[in-house]
Amino acid sequence: MAPVLAARLPLPIPVPVAKGRPDAGYPFPWSIYRWLDGEPASVDRIADPVRFAIDLAEFLAALQGVDAAGGPQPGVHNWFRGATLRTYDKEVERALATLDGHVDAGLVREIWARALDARWDGVDRWFHGDVAQGNLLLAEGRLAAVIDFGTCGVGDPACDLAIAWTMLTADGREAFREKLSVDDAMWARGRGWALWKTLATCAYTLEHPEDAEDFVAARRVLDDIYFEYAAQHADH
Repeated sequence: MAPVLAARLPLPIPVPVAKGRPDAGYPFPWSIYRWLDGEPASVDRIADPVRFAIDLAEFLAALQGVDAAGGPQPGVHNWFRGATLRTYDKEVERALATLDGHVDAGLVREIWARALDARWDGVDRWFHGDVAQGNLLLAEGRLAAVIDFGTCGVGDPACDLAIAWTMLTADGREAFREKLSVDDAMWARGRGWALWKTLATCAYTLEHPEDAEDFVAARRVLDDIYFEYAAQHADH
C-alpha cells in the first residue's frame, strides 16, 4: 500500500524496506521503514503558516485523488477514522459531563449536531487518519514529509481536516480550505472531528492536574473552534 501511495504523493512518506513475521521472541508482525529527515512540526517552528497550510492541503488533495479501490475500510483497527462521527457521540457526552461548568455545553452540542447532520457523499477517498503535528515533519520551517500511516484507509476523509483547528492559524485555515475545495458539509464534519478530539483532551487533562498545560492548550483550541463556528454562522 505505502509504495503505491508514495508514488502519487508530493511529499515523502514512510515506505517499508523489510518485513518480519511473529516468532517466539516477538509475537507480532514488524517492519523496517526508510528514514525520513525532518523535525516534528510545531507552531513556533513553521516559517510561513499559510504556506504550510497550502502544502498540507496539496498533500491531502493528492492523497484523496489516489484510486481508492481495494483500500482498507474504517474499523476497530484504526479507531474508526474515516467512518461516521456518530461513533464518538457517547464519548462527547461523557466529556461534557466531566467538563460540566468548564465549557459551553449548549454551543458544543450545537456544533456537534451540525457535524453529525452534515452528509457525506458516500464516495470512498483515501485519508491519513491522524494528521497531527507529531506526524508532520519540517525542514527549514517547511512541510517536508508526512509519517505514521497506521490509521489510514478509504472512506470519508473529513477526519483529516481536524488539523485546521488544532494547529493552523486563522489565515492558514482559510487557505487550507480553499486549496482543498472543501464544501460546507465536509468542513462541518472536519470541525466535528476537531471538536471530539479537543473535548476528549480537555476531559482527560482536567482529571490529571499534572497535565494542566495541556488543558490550557486544549481550551485554546476549543475557543478557536467556537470563534470560527460563530463567524461562519453569524449570518445564518
